[in-house]
Amino acid sequence: MNMSGTTSSYRERVRDTTSGFFQQYGLAFVMVASYFGSGSIFIASSAGVRFGYALLWAVVGAALLGFMAQDMSARLGIFGEPLMVFVRRKLGGRLATVLAVVLSSGCLLWAFELTAAVGKGLSLLVGGAVGWMPLAVLTGFAAVAVGVLNYEGIEQLMTAMMIGLLIVYLVVTGTTAPPLSAIATGFVPSVPGVGALTLVASILGTTALWPNFFLESNLVAEKGWTGRSDIAPMRRDLGIGYAVGGITTIAILVLAAAVLRPAGYTELETFLTPGRALGNVIGEWARTVFLVGAVAAAFNSIIPIMWTPSYLFQHARGNEADSASRSFKAIYAVLVGISGFSPLITMFLGLGVIDMIILFPAYNAIVGLPITAVLLFWAVNDEKTMGEHRNTRSLSVINAALVVLAVVSAATSLPGVVDALLSGGL
Repeated sequence: MNMSGTTSSYRERVRDTTSGFFQQYGLAFVMVASYFGSGSIFIASSAGVRFGYALLWAVVGAALLGFMAQDMSARLGIFGEPLMVFVRRKLGGRLATVLAVVLSSGCLLWAFELTAAVGKGLSLLVGGAVGWMPLAVLTGFAAVAVGVLNYEGIEQLMTAMMIGLLIVYLVVTGTTAPPLSAIATGFVPSVPGVGALTLVASILGTTALWPNFFLESNLVAEKGWTGRSDIAPMRRDLGIGYAVGGITTIAILVLAAAVLRPAGYTELETFLTPGRALGNVIGEWARTVFLVGAVAAAFNSIIPIMWTPSYLFQHARGNEADSASRSFKAIYAVLVGISGFSPLITMFLGLGVIDMIILFPAYNAIVGLPITAVLLFWAVNDEKTMGEHRNTRSLSVINAALVVLAVVSAATSLPGVVDALLSGGL
């Protein structure tokens, strides 16, 4: 029997299967990777610690809302034009550029938080032998190197890392044997106590990530989705991606509810606290696995979030945005390189890693999400842009709910965030 020939044939079949998958799917994993970072882990863990399994329904609702928003963004890209191209056409180049600067500043703040989180996580993994500050700088350079790869390479890397994260958290959660009956009741909507609605809003806000509204409308072209026949694979792609992201988030919430809450934890200081707590409760191996997953999730988020400014600036200036072009990669590399200097935020503004993890995403929820939600709502309902493919009445109602949620959340959160920023942290 020719074993070498059999092995070669098997490898070819695997390669063909993988290639076929990425020809049709994979874009949603890039989108999900952008929202599933330090904020998502912290928020899901906090929900499990404070309210047990009671807010599992919010995770499902957030994933569905994110799916619907991404679906509208994808249809805008397929039947109309990328979102910032629409903005420039409607508002002119000068105002579009101003919006690009405002929104990109939010992306940079997000990247500061993420490089700091990765640096802190790596420092904990090596037992403090290296401080988080130099590791944060190295994280920025590593993100530059990875992010300038071609789109296909990024898509495959993001998919592998998201599936890896799912496996990691399911393995750790599975060892705790959580009660299935209690988990089932968590999928029934309820408001279990004071502060629950705030966490629900946080879960929604971190899942309906505004950079994705711009990215999806651009990246559908990378997949070759250009017509009505591409709607079905696009929605299957979103379904697969959000299922992986949603199940991973559920696993983290269940893990916190099953292990940390019974152990007496009532609040979490940072998204890294669950890893240390798990080490104390079920063994050092769980701490290591959880922290590795948390670091990978935070690093994963940097790349797609920081692609967004490249698209924004190129389109605001009236240029084509090609992810393989030198100018696109230059904008990405410069901004991500700057984000690696997150230690300067601590040195000059007095904000710690925990402050950045909480406050910088909050800034984006206050500024970026309302602006982008309004623009997306306008674009998908514009007859000249979408023609017969503009939003149906039911989709308009859902999209309007997203806009209202974004505006109300921004208005209620603004005073506290401004006070924390001006006073040097939480």
